[in-house]
Amino acid sequence: MKAKTNNAVVVSDTHCGCELGLCPPQGAARSGGGRYTPSKFQRWLWRLWRDEFWGKFVPIATAGEPYVVVFNGDAIDGRHHNATTLITGNIAEQSRIFIDCMKAVLTSKCTAVYMTAGTEVHTGLNDEWVEPLARELGVVPDKTGRFIRPELYLRLGTKGRHQSLVHVAHHIGSSGVTAYETTAPHRELVEAMQNAARWREEVPTVICRSHRHIPVETRMMTANGYATAVVTGCWQGKTPFVYRLMSGRVAPPQFGGLVIRSGDIDTFTRSAVWSLKRSRAE
Repeated sequence: MKAKTNNAVVVSDTHCGCELGLCPPQGAARSGGGRYTPSKFQRWLWRLWRDEFWGKFVPIATAGEPYVVVFNGDAIDGRHHNATTLITGNIAEQSRIFIDCMKAVLTSKCTAVYMTAGTEVHTGLNDEWVEPLARELGVVPDKTGRFIRPELYLRLGTKGRHQSLVHVAHHIGSSGVTAYETTAPHRELVEAMQNAARWREEVPTVICRSHRHIPVETRMMTANGYATAVVTGCWQGKTPFVYRLMSGRVAPPQFGGLVIRSGDIDTFTRSAVWSLKRSRAE
């Protein structure tokens, strides 16, 4: 199959519907006739999302070329763990927030949108809560007709460019120790190589994961150039659940996304990551 694009923009974990998740500046309509007003933090996060990431980073990282968008799980926050940080527990209202966030940034440069499955506590069993919103956004369905797919194999590299295969899925292991942030992605990269060889399949050039809200990249040299494992940042502030983890207690939230780009001689990733200053000393 020939590649249709040289660029994939990957974002994830907006957790729309959470007070610390992404929300457009106009807020969100409530079913009772009221309206949710975004916090100061959410207004700042929106500017990061729309102006800095999509407005500045993406055009530069893609060299102004067309691209596909891959949303890699956890579009909404869902109803989970008795959380008290929800804007609304109404899944339809959370979905509308996400749709508004995406429609605000999808320009004519975007030629297709794909969505992968997220975490069931956020997006429902078998992603039942987000399947309708993906349909409304015009997401490319898989061969079974589903709009939310468990994984995505995407080919990059049009004629004259480096040819590569990208594998995208949401989940990845995590570590509470910063020194071992690359362990799980690197293990998964080796696992992908091993299984491709075992079953005589093409080895992915890039594997992309999300889920843990901590961006990182690791790569190794192969006979065909570098093979890379990369993890996206997120678009959600630190919730009370994060403080249960050692790294979560001391590390800042890390917002952002990435571009996977097929160049003239190789395929590479470019990540954009922002964080917040830690709490002020009293």
